[in-house]
Amino acid sequence: MASIARVPSRCTAETARATVAFEIAGYSRHKGLFRGKFLRSPAFSIGGYEWCVRYYPDAEESEGHVSVYLELLTKNAEVRALCSFMLVDPVKEKSIVVHSFKEPRVFNGKWPSWGLLKFMKSTPEVESLYLRNDCLVIECEVSVIKETLEIHVPPSDLSDNLAKLLEGKGADLTFKVRGEVFSAHKILLATRSAVFDAEYYGPMGDKGTHEITIDDMQPAVFKAFLHFIYTDSMPSMDDLEADDKREMVKHVLVAADKYAMERMKMVCEHMLCKSLDVENVATILALADQHNCRNLKDACIEFMLSSNRMNDVIASQGYVQLKRSSPDIIVDVLERAAKSRKI
Repeated sequence: MASIARVPSRCTAETARATVAFEIAGYSRHKGLFRGKFLRSPAFSIGGYEWCVRYYPDAEESEGHVSVYLELLTKNAEVRALCSFMLVDPVKEKSIVVHSFKEPRVFNGKWPSWGLLKFMKSTPEVESLYLRNDCLVIECEVSVIKETLEIHVPPSDLSDNLAKLLEGKGADLTFKVRGEVFSAHKILLATRSAVFDAEYYGPMGDKGTHEITIDDMQPAVFKAFLHFIYTDSMPSMDDLEADDKREMVKHVLVAADKYAMERMKMVCEHMLCKSLDVENVATILALADQHNCRNLKDACIEFMLSSNRMNDVIASQGYVQLKRSSPDIIVDVLERAAKSRKI
């Protein structure tokens, strides 16, 4: 005498929602026969809980109306849910919302069902609108609100913890850089750099090394280099002027290339790309070519060829030095310029 159908459901992280259609076949035969009794739809599952729809043809408290309720069937459960009840217009094939609960209702053992006592008038005028072949279709949309406990997870402090190791705790290695001494940890350096790994733990490495002298790097550059190794980030350079900051980044790039620190190298390339101008682009291009920084090299050439900057670049001192020291790069620039004109 009754059937249940389900339309496609949606599920989000917090709410499981679905609409079911409850078909009352032989509507007229139920009128007046079961005063206070109800028809129960087949069970359906939403949000991990079992539900059904109750249909009262003649509830004692709702004279002249049919009543509809949503009932939670799952035992020993407490669920917060929103629900809406609709009538289906069989002619227009359209759902008409009769009532929608604005606030969630709590379904549990004490209050297993919520609904409408006066859902639809059982008068000929109203029944003619919603009945077809003595069949009434009721839709019920259910939104199960899943309670989730939100736990605030603080951001990672690993880099801060590793930075504290730069103070020297547990260090087993000492670098002497032009008069300044830096403490470090072999295992961490070897983990971050293939060059250090081969030097300290490779078959030809000196595992007993505890003190290393570095003459080809300024102390400030080595300090920045170590900072990146321990924190995976460049140190703050807010106290430096723009030119000094750019020079520092260039030197760190050289160190990154020497010790096969590819990410550090790319970070430096990115920073240098943002600082290009007609005075320094030729010098940075030479640096990029020398240390196999393909992206930085392309950025420099693109900068030189765009917006008619070439004349200003040629007039710079950096270009004069570039032409003298690296003529092959000039050829590359000219070839690209020729190709861009053909395009």
